[in-house]
Amino acid sequence: MRIVNFAHPLTEEHLREIEALAGLRVSEVTDVPSQIDPQEPLEPQVEAMLDGLNLTSRQWQTLPLLVNLPSLSCSAAVLLALLHGRTGYFPSVLRLRPETGGLVSRFTVAEILNLQAVRERAREKR
Repeated sequence: MRIVNFAHPLTEEHLREIEALAGLRVSEVTDVPSQIDPQEPLEPQVEAMLDGLNLTSRQWQTLPLLVNLPSLSCSAAVLLALLHGRTGYFPSVLRLRPETGGLVSRFTVAEILNLQAVRERAREKR
């Protein structure tokens, strides 16, 4: 499974937690800088982030991808729309949560969200 990371770097501990949750080995982590220029249109900036991954149409549709979304909600929304267009489905995404009680801010893997399954369940409520 390939992780495409648009957020803070993932630690080795995070990768172990992800592998345990997914039941798959993480083969690669690609860190993608997700800073945007707020004075410029957003879609072309996010599209350039995806283009920078240099994946073929076939790879977009066949590689097992897990996405760590950017923290900026509008960037995440555009990213999901673009990913759906390239893959034909919504990707699974990573959710981290802060650990409580420590002196140092740390994050742990909370869950992996299968957005395509969420979408399919939502369609039942039409």
